[in-house]
Amino acid sequence: MSSQILEQFLTENLENLKGKGLYNVIDPLESPNGPVITINGHSLINLSSNNYLGLATDDRLKKAAADALQKFGVGAGAVRTINGTLKLHVELEEKLAEFKHTEAAIAYQSGFNCNMAAISAVMDQNDAILSDELNHASIIDGCRLSKAKIIRYHHSDMKDLRAKAKEAKESGKYNKIMIITDGVFSMDGDIALLPEIVKIAEEFDLITYVDDAHGSGVLGDGAGTVKHFGLSDKIDFQIGTLSKAIGVVGGYVAGKKNLIDWLKVRSRPFLFSTSLTPADVAASIRAIEILLESTELNQKLWDNGRYLKKGLKELGFNIGNSETPITPCIIGEETKSQRFSKRLIEEGVYAKAIVFPTVPKGTGRVRNMPTAAHTKDMLDQAISIYEKVGREMGIIR
Repeated sequence: MSSQILEQFLTENLENLKGKGLYNVIDPLESPNGPVITINGHSLINLSSNNYLGLATDDRLKKAAADALQKFGVGAGAVRTINGTLKLHVELEEKLAEFKHTEAAIAYQSGFNCNMAAISAVMDQNDAILSDELNHASIIDGCRLSKAKIIRYHHSDMKDLRAKAKEAKESGKYNKIMIITDGVFSMDGDIALLPEIVKIAEEFDLITYVDDAHGSGVLGDGAGTVKHFGLSDKIDFQIGTLSKAIGVVGGYVAGKKNLIDWLKVRSRPFLFSTSLTPADVAASIRAIEILLESTELNQKLWDNGRYLKKGLKELGFNIGNSETPITPCIIGEETKSQRFSKRLIEEGVYAKAIVFPTVPKGTGRVRNMPTAAHTKDMLDQAISIYEKVGREMGIIR
């Protein structure tokens, strides 16, 4: 018989989440995750994907994956340190280092794994981490796993960061101090102030760590936030995913060769988890080659992002202060945000509500992500539906 205590806990807490508008319903797709998707037999304009460049459905990547599948099989068969490192993995890591303008790179099974792996491999209970208060959950969990002292600084507040860096350094309590920030903050679309962060790091001899999951493929002609600011030689850790702009799955850390060598012998997800599949690796290699060859997809992404922003802002929606194609429509109250999203979906736009704990309470929003694969007609249709639902719900006049 199952535990009654567990059953009571689950029932009460699920009902509590549903009552507060914090319960997320998952909608399975019946189609590829492209600019238009099919859910429950209905065709919807897709504004919820992180498939920024449309590469998840690109024929070139599909061919590369199919060829690798036939040559190497469906799985790598072991962890990287035994005999799960295929020639493809080495090629991918060489391409990633070229892409990120670093000496070397190491691939992991996900972006989340990267932060769990890299932070705890370098930082420990004798160290301190200065972490932006809006950093991604995987950064927070990676910091906790390291057992280092976590010192949160106000979001992109360089005065607060410098004060806390100075205090931590002058305390003499820590062997190493690291600054960790997202490159692009995925819920608001703003960009970390990396030049100022680097200055503070140099002043106090701090380690710099940038999670560029939402900047890679987007900023710096695709090379990311660090390249955007011309700081490739100033940032110790560059973290990225293969599952957003790259369109596949996985993650990576790029940096100095000795850092990557250390992660290969001390980062637990690398040591104790079977490596990425041959098809995923081959598709990722092809995606990076495409980005190294041309900025066409990157430019189209930005063009579509500006177009959607302009349309929604002119209607009177609060789109925050995004500096990237990420386009939030901030509603505020959680249940209203959920209702707004539901009505958009009913009218033909798939744009999911984002509420606490992903964003702070009272800042519920619908997060829109135009991609390089959207056409202007699709975006015009989406803007028209936003206008209809926004006026109906009294969000805009």
